[in-house]
Amino acid sequence: MKKRIIVGISGASGFQYGYKVLELLKPFDDIETHLVITKGAELTRTLETDYERETLYHLADEVHSLHNVGASIASGSFKTAGMIIAPCSMRTLASIANGFSDNLLTRAADVVLKERRKLVLMVREAPLNLAHIDNMRKVTEMGGIIFPPIPAFYQKPTNLDEMVTHSVAHALSLLDIEIPNIPHWGE
Repeated sequence: MKKRIIVGISGASGFQYGYKVLELLKPFDDIETHLVITKGAELTRTLETDYERETLYHLADEVHSLHNVGASIASGSFKTAGMIIAPCSMRTLASIANGFSDNLLTRAADVVLKERRKLVLMVREAPLNLAHIDNMRKVTEMGGIIFPPIPAFYQKPTNLDEMVTHSVAHALSLLDIEIPNIPHWGE
């Protein structure tokens, strides 16, 4: 049986992170990806990247409509290994922290938390206000992992793609997925 991973992309700056998640997971024969993307993310995709929607969708094994709250990933009986939201907007964080399952992305995250599965949120905002910090605390107390995509420099990146790849690979390691050929501290 394949390991199922839910990949969410919300409207924060950094669409490249979500794209990179799917790109890094695509070669794995034993991983099945389920993508859900917000309207804000679609806008960010057009403003920040040259990625075509069809190219993004081709990277996922299954693409779910944001409005289909009856999709498989909205049910706890649909077994997954967890979920990553990359990037995670402050709106999405607030919805998850406060239990507002008003679309498939936030419903899937709610299910992951209630089933005690792994939820990794690559939150994107700076500076943070107290509401952001409090929402991060709430999600952490529920068992979620807050993972801002802060670049690491010990691998001496030579370009932006290497920095994005390293951040995403580290986030995926929190879902017990090791990406080959990614340097770790001390190696």
